[in-house]
Amino acid sequence: MRRARKNDRGARGGAGDLLFLGAVILLAAYGVVAVYSASCYNASVQYGDAAYFFKKQLLGFLIGLAAIAGIAFLDYRKLQKLGLPALIVSYVLLACVFVPGLGKSNYGATRWIGFGSFTIQPSELAKYGFILFTAGYFAKSPARMRTFWGVLPVLGAGAGICVLIMLEPNMSVTMCVGALMIGMVFLGGVSKKAMAAICVPVLLLVPVLIAMEPYRLQRLSAFLDPWASPKEEGYQLIQSLYALANGKLFGTGLFRSRQKYRFLPFSESDFILSVIAEETGYVGVVLLFAVIGFVVYRGFRIANRCETFYGYMLSAGITLVFAIQSSLNALVVSGCIPPTGLPLPLISAGNTSLVVTMAGMGLVYAVSRHNGYKKFIGYTD
Repeated sequence: MRRARKNDRGARGGAGDLLFLGAVILLAAYGVVAVYSASCYNASVQYGDAAYFFKKQLLGFLIGLAAIAGIAFLDYRKLQKLGLPALIVSYVLLACVFVPGLGKSNYGATRWIGFGSFTIQPSELAKYGFILFTAGYFAKSPARMRTFWGVLPVLGAGAGICVLIMLEPNMSVTMCVGALMIGMVFLGGVSKKAMAAICVPVLLLVPVLIAMEPYRLQRLSAFLDPWASPKEEGYQLIQSLYALANGKLFGTGLFRSRQKYRFLPFSESDFILSVIAEETGYVGVVLLFAVIGFVVYRGFRIANRCETFYGYMLSAGITLVFAIQSSLNALVVSGCIPPTGLPLPLISAGNTSLVVTMAGMGLVYAVSRHNGYKKFIGYTD
């Protein structure tokens, strides 16, 4: 009788992977504190309110918690029919960026849709729209992945999103979506020949895209030798490296960064990791990425233990995009790859990114709940 009750509990949806959920919420909560520390001076100078970015991040965090609470109780399998609509909505939102009066520009790029004081960044939503479409498409007929032609609709969908994001322009998110597209095809089990036919053209396209825009060549040049233009293209990377060096082993202490005093551009968003490194040192960064790595590990563990192929692709895709973006941000901040405008998920300032990422993680948690009590709590027959 006891075993029957436990098995029935798993069928209805058990407790799920609470360690995964707790780590996600911990990262997002730490992000609120980190955003305040990194932005208080800039916010005070620009807006006359040291807590300007903090209030926005806190609001996003609370909305994200509400999103997790709502999504956690959904049956993720019901989303399988929403793949194509989600992709279409993603295209429409990305196209709206170019509508005069609706699209909002900043720093020479048009990446947002604005309704009064409310703005959203469609590229953040498009990543998850693509995941929903790909998971549903492959789950409907897994045999499609065995041939290049069967994978072609997924490649076309991803390429379309990449083109629209590139036109904003936003090279960093384009690279992220491209990597996500290849990663999901790989996770789906495509053949080696088809994988090679996909990867080779994509890799050859990267230098072409860089050469198409002069500012990208300038960024590449600054990456190779930032000291050649220390007050122009190389400035941001140099200031980031100063922050990393100043942090040493244990950091200068929370709220005691020097680079955030308008030396380091985008200290609360794309380069927030530099401020974190300065304030918490090498040890703090290692601990931060230990938690990030734990989230990635548990996310792929949920995917691997999923009872349905759709749930596997869905949770693996969401975990993958989180891993890709976290890795790229760390590589940019440390000067390992050319600078790109890509936030650190769950940490950097930006309500669209924060809410959408938390909602996505809530969906991964929902998959773990429906995988059953026995798999995630440790109960064995």
